[in-house]
Amino acid sequence: MYLVVDIGNSHTVTGMYRDGELIGQWRLQSASKSTADELAVQYQALWAMAGIDSQEIESILIASVVPTLERAWVGCCEKYFQARLDRNLLLVREELLRDLVRVDLDNPKEVGADRLVNSIAAWDHHHCKLVVIDFGTAITFDCVGDNCTYLGGAILPGIAISLEALVSRTAQLPHINVSDGPKRIIGKSTVEAMKSGILFGYGAMVDGLVAGIRDEMLSNDQEPFKVVATGGMAGLLAPYAKAIEVIDPLLTLHGLAIIHARLAGR
Repeated sequence: MYLVVDIGNSHTVTGMYRDGELIGQWRLQSASKSTADELAVQYQALWAMAGIDSQEIESILIASVVPTLERAWVGCCEKYFQARLDRNLLLVREELLRDLVRVDLDNPKEVGADRLVNSIAAWDHHHCKLVVIDFGTAITFDCVGDNCTYLGGAILPGIAISLEALVSRTAQLPHINVSDGPKRIIGKSTVEAMKSGILFGYGAMVDGLVAGIRDEMLSNDQEPFKVVATGGMAGLLAPYAKAIEVIDPLLTLHGLAIIHARLAGR
């Protein structure tokens, strides 16, 4: 049995695998000041409720974009799960993945671990040129070319960040809940107008960026090409972005499982 951990800016998603099968997954807020002991208490409780004995964990793979939480997780694993950095606790780094993805950037080390993991997972599923859109704290567009070559992409503020900025920098605009989306672009109230601007606006932005990415990546319109969406807001925004073809909320966990299997020699 092994554990994979995806530490993001807003949420940490963990998945437990046994014999290659995902037997449980959990999504918690990423509290950057969490200690190793606090993490152990939280997750031991979750695993106990799921009937999972943490002492069966044989290896752990961590991908993180939050250095303080990564350090806390390493401390937690070493103290409570008997994992060791030089043996069965692995941290996702670009150099660790060179047999799985080729990074075509000026500085390969600067790309986020989650972006490479998502690219590996999407390529493994589709085996064609593609773009992965991850709707998280930031929205990232990750472009993958032939033979799982990471080409780069685009980064823009996530929906929650934009809403927070809109409300905090204006005098009369209210906090809104966009989970109940607008039916039309022309809003008949302030709330409807804000929902329209966020959801239809972001949808149009996604469609426009994908169209531009296709033009840059493809030599002709007949080449296979996929647009894959993941992240907490993917399902919310997909109805407003016609370009999105596949939604995979567990894409990062699948990518970590693929990486673990390759590193374990299976």
